[in-house]
Amino acid sequence: MTEPGLAEAAQLFKVLGSESRLGLLRLIGAEPRTVGVLVEATGMSQPLVSQHLRTLRQVGLVTTSRTGREVTYALADRHVAHVIEDALAHVQEPHPTDQHTRSTP
Repeated sequence: MTEPGLAEAAQLFKVLGSESRLGLLRLIGAEPRTVGVLVEATGMSQPLVSQHLRTLRQVGLVTTSRTGREVTYALADRHVAHVIEDALAHVQEPHPTDQHTRSTP
């Protein structure tokens, strides 16, 4: 029997497994942004940014609002920002060496 929510969490981590999508989420987490602003900030092509944003929207990580012809993307909630910040803190902290590894003379 699988614990409730594990499949959804696995899908979330699969989507977060892209460096490009993580970067977009960090930018959007700082403040809502349009596709054009995200293209400028990342140097990615407009179609690629749009594709990543579509994926993020499909899994409920971002929301959109429209003003005229511009679509602005925002984080759906702050949980994902915390997950990303915790992951970055984890990979940047020093890790103790494995105590069971023996060095050879």
